[in-house]
Amino acid sequence: MKFRLKLLLLAMILIVPCLSAAQEQEEPTIYVIRQGDTLWGLSDRFIKDPNYWPNMWSKNSQITNPHVIYPGQKVRVFPDRLEFLPKEEVSAQKKPVAVTASGATVTTTEALAEIAKERTYSVRGSEGFILETGTTSTGTLISIHNNRNIAGDDDIVYTDIGKERGVKGGEKFSVFRKDGTVSHPVSNEILGTKITPLGMVQLTDLEKKTSRAIIIKTTQEITPGSYLLPARESKRREIPLKMSAKELKGYIVDSYSGIGIIAAGDIVYIDLGSIHGAEPGNMLYVVRDVTIDGSSTTGYTQKLPQELLGAIVILETGKKTATALVVKSIDAIYRGDQLVSHPK
Repeated sequence: MKFRLKLLLLAMILIVPCLSAAQEQEEPTIYVIRQGDTLWGLSDRFIKDPNYWPNMWSKNSQITNPHVIYPGQKVRVFPDRLEFLPKEEVSAQKKPVAVTASGATVTTTEALAEIAKERTYSVRGSEGFILETGTTSTGTLISIHNNRNIAGDDDIVYTDIGKERGVKGGEKFSVFRKDGTVSHPVSNEILGTKITPLGMVQLTDLEKKTSRAIIIKTTQEITPGSYLLPARESKRREIPLKMSAKELKGYIVDSYSGIGIIAAGDIVYIDLGSIHGAEPGNMLYVVRDVTIDGSSTTGYTQKLPQELLGAIVILETGKKTATALVVKSIDAIYRGDQLVSHPK
């Protein structure tokens, strides 16, 4: 009996430190959300797997929009998972400890004092857009001085814009190349003409139906037949992320390059515009339906979760279409892939 009691005491002596060590290993670090943080970035930084974020989002009910988290929110960081603290637990903490981007341990107040700038995306002004069906150009560049085929900075060109259009000398017009019609990948509806910015001209001498102009800026070679539209903002500017006012669903209809495979950094055109509630700064997720191989199933017909492929940010909107930047690509993206603002 005494021998058994000794064995029990010895076991308790050995087990209790192990339990304490396990508890210490499970003790999480508290991280305070800063401006610019995203679920994607947190998953990549702490779990070393950016694809973990849908799992984190689905298990944290207080996050209604997966790409909108706010400075001051707190996250428990475990070796294998991330958990957002409930609001009541956050308010109960007197001096919560946080970890800054540099890894230093500070108080919440100190962490918020080091908040980073809001995440923005650059627009160069040369991304292009879809000139939607029903919208016409202002005019056309009909000739280049000395009948040349290509024009550049300071060259003289001629347009079909004249006094009868109500324009005046000195007015500026943006020059665009038309790169073919764009049809919807699902409905085959013609959405418009893909337009690529080439530069800017300024009218100098006007006749009734024509005018002479000088090229004051080029981003690409200008040729006869180019479209002319009222001068558009072409300087570099920043687009801040903005939560979409309503749920958005659409498709990628084309890309700037026209290449089949689309990746991070590419410009794409989508079938969502201002009439759908889309705005510059909205982030959308690229998803694709998962098809079931009928030869390897036994009549299973339930819909599978969609495959997450990446994310885009809208840079500029038209009425029914928009220009966007691919900011993340987990896998190859193609024309016809779906877009959603609230993936699940």
